[in-house]
Amino acid sequence: MTMPACAEELGGRLPSASEKAAANQLRKIIAAQSADGAKLRLVDEDKQTSEITLTPALSHVLMELLRHIGRGDAVTLVPVSQMLTTQQAADILNVSRPFLISLLEKEEIKYTLVGRHRRIKAEHLFAYKRSRDEKRADALSALAEMDAEMF
Repeated sequence: MTMPACAEELGGRLPSASEKAAANQLRKIIAAQSADGAKLRLVDEDKQTSEITLTPALSHVLMELLRHIGRGDAVTLVPVSQMLTTQQAADILNVSRPFLISLLEKEEIKYTLVGRHRRIKAEHLFAYKRSRDEKRADALSALAEMDAEMF
């Protein structure tokens, strides 16, 4: 998968077994504390402590990140304001570039032209992805209901 210009690759590799274990452990600790507003306390080499309270939104994002790392997934952070190339957007949607361009031409995803090149704002791409996933889930539920009615 190509990397958006300002996206940061976490480590440039898949997480090691010890990193996956640490991510799963931290995720469990945060999950146990998140109802009360989890507090992270860090101790540096000089035994100085720093403490931060995690907001529910920050806890959710951190938990999602730790969940992926714990499963051994490679992770890329993409700011929602980032402008993506058609290839980067296609990679995120896991579709071919020509298919993505057909979606753009049907105006299913907003884009802008920079010279002759199409650029897609990450937030528009993610909105399309959410909508597509919701439609798929609804269709699957409808199929499951139809299947249940047949028996």
